[in-house]
Amino acid sequence: MSIISDNLIAIRSRMKSAADRVGRQVSTIRLVAVSKTYPPAVIAEAWEAGQRVFGENRVQDALPKIQELPADAEWHFIGHLQSNKIRKALPAFTLIHGVDNPELAIQINRIAGEMGLIASVLLETNVSGEATKFGFAPDDLRQNLEGLMALPHLSVNGLMTMAPYSEDAESARPFFSALRELRDELTAKSGNPLKELSMGMSGDFEVAIEEGATIVRIGSSIFGHR
Repeated sequence: MSIISDNLIAIRSRMKSAADRVGRQVSTIRLVAVSKTYPPAVIAEAWEAGQRVFGENRVQDALPKIQELPADAEWHFIGHLQSNKIRKALPAFTLIHGVDNPELAIQINRIAGEMGLIASVLLETNVSGEATKFGFAPDDLRQNLEGLMALPHLSVNGLMTMAPYSEDAESARPFFSALRELRDELTAKSGNPLKELSMGMSGDFEVAIEEGATIVRIGSSIFGHR
């Protein structure tokens, strides 16, 4: 067994323990292996160990990897999607995590319509209010959600956030809790389920799971430091 395989076993065990602590089924939580900057041979090791969902943040870097990896690998776009990359991104990625403003959503909807696709997206939400982060402010999301959900070639599957960096995983809990509460509020208001909560990375994914994450994005704890 490889180090990557061992790491995946350890991560999945920690995911299950976190889910058990709050009475959740770990099967309701997806692990996205953040494969950005890693070469196809390294990603293939994770695939051989049973990992099927991978996350990339640069379209031009991801496309050759997608060609090399087996067809049953699933790819999520987890970065800030530039508008000039939308046309290449849509056929390649099952889910776009980082739709962070109405203009981008409208462009994705338009291009998806031209290509005969429905784009599945998450709305990136800046619950921490950090100026350095992309994403909708919660109040902006409250104002824009109805219009975004009305876009015919866009499927809004849920919300995504990144907690402020900290060595202390517990410091992320209020931000993950806030995203879950915002999701619940928006679901009740709109009547549309926003089932996905993408939150939690290598340093804080267990806290995210305890607070309701349905997708965790883990890179270095699987592949090692770049």
